[in-house]
Amino acid sequence: MPSNKQSMTSRLAYAFGAFGNDVFFATLSTYFIMFVTTHLFNSGNTAENDRMISYITLIIFLLRFVELVIDPFIGNAIDNTVTRWGKFKPWVVVGGTIGSIALIILFTNMGGINKSNPLLYLILFGFIYITMDIFYSFKDIGFWSMIPALTLDSREREKTATFARIGSTIGANLVGVVVMPLVLFFSMKSNGGTGDAKGWFWFAVIVATVAWISAIVVGFGTKEIDSTLRKNKERTTFKQVFYILTHNDQLMWIALAYGLYTTGMTLVNSLELYYFTFILGQSSAFSILAGLNILTGLVAVALFPILADKLNRRRLFFWCIGIMLLAIVIFAFAGRSLPLVLIAAELFAIPQPLVFLVVLMIISDAVEYGQLKLNHRDESLTLSVRPLLDKLAGAISNGAVGLTAVAAGMTTGATASSVTPSGQFTFKLIMFGLPFLIIMIGTWVFYRHVTLTEARHAEIVDQLEKTWGKKFEDHEPDTNNSQDFDAYFAPIAGTLMPLSDVKDPAFAAGSLGDGFAIQPTDGRVYAPFDGTIRSTFSTRHAVGIESDSGVVTLIHIGINTVTMQGTGFITYFDKGQRVKRGDLLIEFWDKAIQDAQLDDTVMVTITNANALPQLTFKKAFGSHVSKNDILLEFND
Repeated sequence: MPSNKQSMTSRLAYAFGAFGNDVFFATLSTYFIMFVTTHLFNSGNTAENDRMISYITLIIFLLRFVELVIDPFIGNAIDNTVTRWGKFKPWVVVGGTIGSIALIILFTNMGGINKSNPLLYLILFGFIYITMDIFYSFKDIGFWSMIPALTLDSREREKTATFARIGSTIGANLVGVVVMPLVLFFSMKSNGGTGDAKGWFWFAVIVATVAWISAIVVGFGTKEIDSTLRKNKERTTFKQVFYILTHNDQLMWIALAYGLYTTGMTLVNSLELYYFTFILGQSSAFSILAGLNILTGLVAVALFPILADKLNRRRLFFWCIGIMLLAIVIFAFAGRSLPLVLIAAELFAIPQPLVFLVVLMIISDAVEYGQLKLNHRDESLTLSVRPLLDKLAGAISNGAVGLTAVAAGMTTGATASSVTPSGQFTFKLIMFGLPFLIIMIGTWVFYRHVTLTEARHAEIVDQLEKTWGKKFEDHEPDTNNSQDFDAYFAPIAGTLMPLSDVKDPAFAAGSLGDGFAIQPTDGRVYAPFDGTIRSTFSTRHAVGIESDSGVVTLIHIGINTVTMQGTGFITYFDKGQRVKRGDLLIEFWDKAIQDAQLDDTVMVTITNANALPQLTFKKAFGSHVSKNDILLEFND
């Protein structure tokens, strides 16, 4: 395992990478369209300007859909990458470099050809935009795929992911704090608070530089480890994603619900700067909202485990949606009252990270749901759905924002005083009325069809762990294997007891295979032999291992501990990983099991015992055993 110093360096580097990644994405998805609609086209002919803006928004809209299709192929390319620097870091650095250069170019008029040769400008714009988007996707997919490659320690992964979430939350909101102050600082003219092209250009330069430096920091500050699992990932294709969506009904429904929700939410967020600029007439005040979003976002992320535990995910989702819908209503009638606008916008923002985490947890649980239903585990395919939906929402909102700006008269040269009452009504209808309806429909879908609760997921995992070894029941061991397959060491220290004495009926009846149980005196589970991890569980309380010679065993910690959802358990392995006898596999906090009023007995079964030679116990029941004690031998 890496030292604490190395771990902290890696976490900080990765967190800064997340910060830069979201600074870039927020600029691209929210603020770039503001530059396009207010400064890129100023020919003096309003109709011509509006037509070019419409062309640009249509190009962005269509290219985003093209990029959705090629995303799976980007994932495959990353999966097939082999370099001395690792699999993911090269794409983070290369994608960050090319994407940053392309972003700077997009925040220019390309030498004035937007006026002198509009058709050439549109062609070049489309080429540069799709290039930027593709390389950003290489960076984004590579970056968020790195967590399993940085460490095999699940505790370290959680710390790394937490640091990254903090970094991304700050990055996504900090760019909103600085956007207008930076634009106005570098602008020659304020233009009613929208700045000028020069100001937006230098804002883009600063964003691109920060994003590029963060990519370099990830390249030098993190180190990918090697594992067999990383070499055998399932490749995601568009066809496979579609297959999983249509055959895993719970994934399909949560995808539909979230797709509707995130489209409505993204549309409101994308139009907020327009509201501050063209309704309030105080574009600089947008920094106040963005600053508040940083604080409330971090608090919301920290409170998620507590709220999810107190309310459960389903109730938390409805509470969040209720608050967001109330916020939209307040926002719609806030007018030019800055305090009321800030209250409404903040009420809309606070639940967003909570909804994101609820949906992420349900989609993660859909992995096991699909595994039980389809008899095939599609982990990478299932988890690829959410990013696809976020990009789809971004594509739709970008198109809607551009067209809204044209329809409401919020384009080049416009100010808060120049926007007509009719334009304001059109703007508010799109910013508030349409998202309210879309989010309501998504909530109805969630209410009617998403039934994958924590309790149901626990039942599914319980079924999976009790049936995963069935396919090995007649699995003959390889007696010609040079590995010593006839010794089974104790996986944990404690008191040895017969399996028939445990309080779990399935284990006690032997329906899961012959074996034994141990009343633990320690919280560490070790590999009982050399072999390969064949089954892992998201709740971390069990592991399935196959020895080099074909002996298959399930080690299960406690009774009904699946309901703890992994709390108090730490795993040190990946599915497909090779382990040596005595390697630490799981640590668990026994007090957490006791506090949950559950039985902490460790149950061990040999799932293919019927196909093995006779099992002979080397230790008497009731005796104390440790990891260096041989418990079983397989004798002819």
